[in-house]
Amino acid sequence: MNARLLTAFATVLALLALPGRAADNVTVRLKWFNQAQFAGFYVAKEKGFYQAKGLDVAVQPGGPDFPAVQMVTGGNEQFGVTGADQILVARSKGVPVVAIAVLYRKNPFVLFSMKQAGLDKPEKFREKKIGVKLGGNEELIYRAVLGKAGLSAKDVNEVPVKFDMTPFLAGQIDVWPGYAINEVITAREKGFDVNIIWPSDYGINLYADTLFTTEKMLAEKPDVVQRFVAATLQGWAYAADHPEEAAKITVKHGTKLTYAHELAMMNESIPLLRPDKQPIGSMQPAAWAALQEFLLKGGFMKEAIALDKAYTSKYVGQ
Repeated sequence: MNARLLTAFATVLALLALPGRAADNVTVRLKWFNQAQFAGFYVAKEKGFYQAKGLDVAVQPGGPDFPAVQMVTGGNEQFGVTGADQILVARSKGVPVVAIAVLYRKNPFVLFSMKQAGLDKPEKFREKKIGVKLGGNEELIYRAVLGKAGLSAKDVNEVPVKFDMTPFLAGQIDVWPGYAINEVITAREKGFDVNIIWPSDYGINLYADTLFTTEKMLAEKPDVVQRFVAATLQGWAYAADHPEEAAKITVKHGTKLTYAHELAMMNESIPLLRPDKQPIGSMQPAAWAALQEFLLKGGFMKEAIALDKAYTSKYVGQ
């Protein structure tokens, strides 16, 4: 090795040895258990996108025992993922959360039934047993679809359900409320062919998974927010462009996750992440206004709130 190369090598070693700026430690609490629905976060971490932005990010699963809004507003976590409707509902109750990017701009919630039942439109739900997930945006969307079909709860046989699909698979429920990126895939994996009713086909399309933080975080650490959003959206863009790799990364985050299921979930997610030509993360004022009106009419909010305080597009380059 000649002198010039030795000198260059020594310079690189010296630079690497310099004490760098300590990474900012942050936590993001997911909406649900680990799965490809959140692949962009795993990808951003594994591919070094967070590290490149000077961040050390802990990605934590959510679920019934770890609701993202409560976990983040508790003060020990900085970012979370929840339904866009939950942002508005929380703010209507005085909770200082702010949406900073919408991930699933087309909602994955659907109503589906066994193919042989022929229930390919909600007008055919009359007198059928309909599974209903009470108390959340699933119920809100379901009732809106029912209304679009000219039906009410009195016209169908509603059955409260949770997450176990056994009653549906056993034929005890005619129509099941679930996600096109999860339960529909599970039914197909078990050999069932299904009819899917998309609420968006009836003019009902509420923002779904939304990245949020707190007013305090925005006021005190806007630079951290900027870097986190940039790296996260980079991770999501990469995941959408490389679904096979994203699925392989995802399965590392759960012992019960399978590559085939997570790949199917990733592929089903792409058109929901990119329903139009806008980049992932984009938000539109009209969509937030429509969501608030929906929540008010559905009785989930008592009065309107200032939407310009509920979300900001500052960090998604709009």
